[in-house]
Order: sequence, then structure tokens, then C-alpha cells
Amino acid sequence: MSVGPASLSAASLPASVAVAGTCHHCGEALPTHACVQELDGQARAFCCQGCAAAAEWIARAELDGYYRLRNANAGRVGDELPDLSVWDRSDVQAEHSRVVEGGREITVLTDGMRCAACAWLIDRAMAREPGVTDATANAVTGRIRITWDPARTTLSAPLQRLAMLGYRPYLAGSEALERERVRDRRRWLLRLGIAGLGTLQAMMLAEALYLDFDNTMPVATRDFFRWLTFLLSTPVVFYSGWPFIAGAMRELRERRLGMDVLVAGSALLAYFASLFETIRGGEHVWYDAAVMFVFLLLAARMLEQRARSVASAQVDALARARPAFATRERDDGGRETVPLSALRAGDIACVAAGESVPADGRLLGEEAWFEEALLTGEAAPVRKVDGDAVYAGTVCRERPARLRVTCTGPATRISQLARLVEQAQAHRPALARVADRLASRFVLFLLPVALLVFIGWRYHEPARALEVTLALLVISCPCALSLAVPAALAAAHGALARIGLLAVRPDALDTLGRATDIVFDKTGTLSDGRPVLAAVETPGNLIHPDLALRIAAALERDSGHPLANAFARVDASPLPATQVETVPGRGVQGQVEGRTWRLGRADFAGAGEDDGALWLGDGTSACARFVLEERARDDAPAALAQLRAQGLHLHLASGDGAAAVARMAMSLPLDEAHARQVPEDKLALVRRLQAQGRVVAMVGDGLNDAPVLAGADVSIAMGEGAPLAHRAADMVTTGGTLQRIPEAIVLARQTHRIIRQNLAWAGGYNLLALPLAAAGLVTPWLAALGMALSSLAVTLNALRLARPTKPSAHTLVPSAPLPAKEAP
Repeated sequence: MSVGPASLSAASLPASVAVAGTCHHCGEALPTHACVQELDGQARAFCCQGCAAAAEWIARAELDGYYRLRNANAGRVGDELPDLSVWDRSDVQAEHSRVVEGGREITVLTDGMRCAACAWLIDRAMAREPGVTDATANAVTGRIRITWDPARTTLSAPLQRLAMLGYRPYLAGSEALERERVRDRRRWLLRLGIAGLGTLQAMMLAEALYLDFDNTMPVATRDFFRWLTFLLSTPVVFYSGWPFIAGAMRELRERRLGMDVLVAGSALLAYFASLFETIRGGEHVWYDAAVMFVFLLLAARMLEQRARSVASAQVDALARARPAFATRERDDGGRETVPLSALRAGDIACVAAGESVPADGRLLGEEAWFEEALLTGEAAPVRKVDGDAVYAGTVCRERPARLRVTCTGPATRISQLARLVEQAQAHRPALARVADRLASRFVLFLLPVALLVFIGWRYHEPARALEVTLALLVISCPCALSLAVPAALAAAHGALARIGLLAVRPDALDTLGRATDIVFDKTGTLSDGRPVLAAVETPGNLIHPDLALRIAAALERDSGHPLANAFARVDASPLPATQVETVPGRGVQGQVEGRTWRLGRADFAGAGEDDGALWLGDGTSACARFVLEERARDDAPAALAQLRAQGLHLHLASGDGAAAVARMAMSLPLDEAHARQVPEDKLALVRRLQAQGRVVAMVGDGLNDAPVLAGADVSIAMGEGAPLAHRAADMVTTGGTLQRIPEAIVLARQTHRIIRQNLAWAGGYNLLALPLAAAGLVTPWLAALGMALSSLAVTLNALRLARPTKPSAHTLVPSAPLPAKEAP
């Protein structure tokens, strides 16, 4: 592929000779036969023809100062540049660029910018591209903003130049969504900035009025200060404070009294009472209280939003992980770049090293390594071999890969996880709803109390009646009470997502923190999910072992059960299986070559008494016996030991035979082990524990785990498990490791402590503040300060949950059990 008008031609490619050292352009180690070219009178060695072409263009464009300015090496260009013609599509440009004066503007991302010299080079390289009217590169964010004239050049031309220099472009997401996000962030910062400046100036003027102890200030000067404070306060109350006013109007329309009603009411009362006193020349004004109230509450609200953004960061990352384009292999062997929406199941997608996988699929050809940190939290790349599942959003490492697409768009695993978490976040947990009800009832209680205080002070000292009432309303605002639970849960869910566990039910974390018992499935949960076929026996020689293997492989192929992996490597042409049906806890049945077969327990296949092996038969007689062996996950012993140290009772409930369950139980620290458990037996075990007042957590992954996952107090589905299990579970792990479960227990219990601390602080503060304010011992501005500091305290305390936590001796005491939840 051509690398641009000024790139090297085939005839001028540098000679390939054996040299040692690093590439002059990207700094990577040189291969055995490197490209050598003379630049600036010196022989330079390059790792590939792409880096050589980039260096030659930089020299011809007289931009070789880049090599002197940089403090980090450039990214490797490679021998093949991407086909960027898809960027010229009208639908792509309509979604990701916008019309500006003189053309269109787009923002792209690149991971090749390593230092400020890269931004310097990009700015000057784009300035030399015909049709590019403006370009700005930001080395910190990796974003490049390009403005071009479509009448003079296509968008792919300057982007091709970027790729040729080693800065491969990627879409930065929907331009409209990005602009709206930036606008919203700027609006909040502007509101806070105006509130801060207005509050500072208003407090300075108020201080001058407060210091006039002997009333010696001329009336004209006093009124001038008041009117000036009025002008400063107006934008603070009505612009910076608009979110509270809008929230109050919404609450009143819904016929309920919430925090925003009290906040907006207090600020507007202070503002209009001060305006009235200013007009009539009264003794006191309270502009300072109004603006300080708005400013400090706004700061607390922004901190709360930050906590919520931490919680949703993983979901945002999931949503943005997939690339916007995919490279599809055509029938003739050629390749084309298409939008992600054009991919279909059955297509062959090609993924270059360093690029994200566009869709779920199965790897074709040689082994490859994929970084699954976003999905699983594991930093180390995972090795995949031919036929292994590869997921959208993971990053291909080391070498390119080819995969046959199985799922696209919303059907991919990454989209399903994102959708589950978004649904959970759309519902308020029970704890948050309780806190809201308490805050609403407190407001309902506070309003008549404020009226009584006003009447009492009006009778006792009329001049201070409004001031004391205002201070009472401000200092007793239940902001901290309303923030105590949601701020903590938002921060906790963000931390939960970072350790690789996604809550798909709103109350899951709360119940997990109170769990006393955990019931584990075996296959695919405590075991590594990769059973090995140890032996094939055919009693009576009724069938050839190879044919028995092929029939078993056909039945298990689409069953979704972890035991299917034991037959996935059968080296024979596959047999077609129809009417395949999974019988939970017993096996799988279906038709192969016109005959009905059963694969599973001995009594299910027709072999008589169950012996723990897997049998193949027709239901009346069996003809083959498969001996499977499973190993415990590498991290299972350590994870279960931590759970036991945390005071949890551990149970194993498996549908496998007694011998296999006993072998697993011997290698792990378990309290009880139950074999041959059909779904009804597992659910009965959970019900017995719940009847004893225990709070039961269930961990499983298979189709037959769905009923017990739904029946447990809280349930966790392993990420590789069946989709039905995910729908029945309260939480889903994004990877296979069990280590996430003790870490989640630590986080859940810490969340309980933080919530209790927040509620105790908020309740204690209000109980103390109410009589002080009613007694006239607190001024309105001091009330605003105290209320805001209370809100900031609970929010900052909640943000402690965002810090990484590990199981430790401080988190080993189990919480008191909750009543068992009712059966669904």
C-alpha cells in the first residue's frame, strides 16, 4: 500500500543489511536484516520500511528538528498502513465531524504521541497537507483536531499522512456526545466559578457592614454596599443556584418535599428578604448567607457527581472499548475497512497488533495474545489458540489475528455487561430510598418547627425573627442525610467495577456485605472450567470409541456447559446434531444421524446406578463411558481461605458424582460438600440455610445454576457462564478469577461502615444544629458554612471507598445477618 505522495517508491527503498542497535525513528530493536538509509549525511538504520519512509518524509519536509526536540521515541509505523478510505464515508463524517466555517472539523485519537515534540511534528505536518486549514495536536490527551476543506481534499489524505508518520488515527467517539459532555462540564465549572467569585466579593462587603458595631457608617454608604451586594448575589442565586431551583420545582410538581425544596427555599428566602430590607432600609440583610449557601452546596454537589462518575467510568469504558471500524476479509482474500455496523456473524475480521477486537468471535489459525484488562481486570495478556473465544473490546497483542465473527453489536459480551450495569444504576437501592424518605420527612417536620421559631422570636425579639428562622432552615437542611447513602454506593460501585465485579441489581452490594454463607458450584466455578478427557470406555464394544467421541462432541457442542470443553478438541469431522436439549442436573440429549442420544449421568443415559462418570446412551442402555478429570482454579485455595478467614461458611453443591466432588473438596478449605445436586436440591440447600437465619450468597455459572442464583439472598455469576445465569444473578464477574469475591466482601463491609458513619454524622449534626439555631446562637452565614461542611464531610468520607482495598485482618469480622429474602 502506498504511504503517501512523498513516501518512498519501491525503487528507492533502503537496502536491507544485517546491523545491530535500535531503529532511528521508533527506537525498537532492529531485526536481523534492517533497513538502512542515508539521512543528513549519516547512515540510519530502521526496523521497517514504514519507519524509513516516515524519516525520509520528515527530512524532505525540513522537519528533522523533531528528532532533536523529542524526549521519547515515536511509535513503530510498520510495513503495512491501514486503509483509511472508510473515513471519507458521508455517514461516518456526519456522526463524528461537524460543519465549521471553511469546511468540516473532526477530533481523532492516537496512541502514538509520546511527548510534546510529537505534537509539534503533527501540527507542522498537517499544515503542509493540501486542503487542511487548521490542526492542533495535544500530547497530553492524545487528541488531534483537524479542520479541512472537503472541496480540496478528502479526510483520508491527511489521516494517511498521520498514519505514515506513526500516528494511526482512531475515532474519538460521537462528536455530538463529546461536545455535550464538554459543555455540561464547562457549565458546572462556570456555575461554581461565578458562585465562588460572587461569594468572595459579597462576604467582603458583608464584613464591612458587620464591623459597623456603633452604626457610624453613613446610610448612603451602607445602602451602596447593600445594592452592590445585591448585584453580586443575583447571578449566584439564579444562575449558579439554578440546579437547586429547577430541582425544587420538579419536586413540587411531583408533590413531595425533598432536599432541593429546602435548599432553593432557603436561598430565595435569604435573597428576597435581603432585597426587601434593602429597599425599605431595614436593619439586617443576608445576601452573604444566600451566596455562601449556593457556593458551598454547589461544591458538594460536584463532589457527589465525581463519585458517581467514578462508578460509571467502567461502563463508559465498556461502551467505548470497541473500535468504530473493522477490517473484514473478502471472499477473494482481500481486505476492506468497514464500519462496525457492517460486520455480520460469519464474517472473518482481521485485527492488527495493538488494535481492539471489533466483535465476539472464534480465533482462526495460529495462537495469539489478547489483553483483557477492561473485561477481566487482569493486566497480563491471555493466550488464545485456534477455536478459542475472543471478545469485543479486548486488545490484540504481539501479532495480528483473524477471527470468525459470532456476535456483533448489542449481542456481544461487552455490550451485555454494559447494559446490565446501566440497568442496575437506573434503579435506586433500598438504602438510598430509605435515606430519601428520612430526608423528606425531616423537611416535613422542619417547616412547622421553623414557623413556630419565627412566631416565638417575632414575639420575643422581632428584629431577629427572620434571621433566626433563616439560620434554622439553612443549618438544618438534610443535604448530608440525602448524600450519605448514594455518595457511598456510587463510590463503592466504581471500586467494585475496578476489581472486576459488576453489580446488576441495585441492592446486591448491600446484601453481600451481610452474607454469612457462600454456596459454590463446582464445574466452571471452583474448577478451572477445562475438564480433560482421561479415558473412553465402550463396555461390550457396542460402538467404536472414535464414533462415541464424535457423537458426544456433537451433543455438547452448543450446550453451553463447561464439560463441552472436554470434547472441543476431538480431531474428527463434526457430526450434525439436531433437537439438542439440556436437562438441568442430568445431561444433554439430541438426535445425531437420526438416532436419539443422551449424554450425562449414568441413570440418565441408561447405564444404571450413577458412578460419577459421563455416559453415552439412548436412555435405556448405554454404550460408552467417558472419564473426565477437573482441576481446581489456581486461585481457588487462596480465595476460599480468605473467605473463611472473613467468617463465612463455605459450601460446595455440585451435580457431579460423589467421587469427583470428594476430590475437589479435599483440595479446598470447604465446610460442606454435596454431590449429585440437581437444581431443586441446590435451591433446597439454600432454603435450609435461610431458614436458620443465614444470609446466603451463591456463586455459579451454568444453566442449571439459574434457579438457585435467583433464590439466594445475593448471587454471583462467573463471567464465562451461561447468559441465563447472568440474568438470574445479582453480580457478574468480568473474568474467571475467584479472588474478586473476597475483595468484594471487603468492599461491601467497608461500604456498610462508611454508610453508618455518614448517617451517624448527618443525624448527629442535625440534632445538634437544630436547637442551636432555634436559640439564635448561629448566624445565617455560619449556618450555611456548617451545612455545606457537613455535606462535604459525608461526600469525602464516601470517596474513601474509591481507594483500592485488599482483604486484611481488619475486615474479617462478619456483619450481622439479615432476614432471608423471600422466594421469587
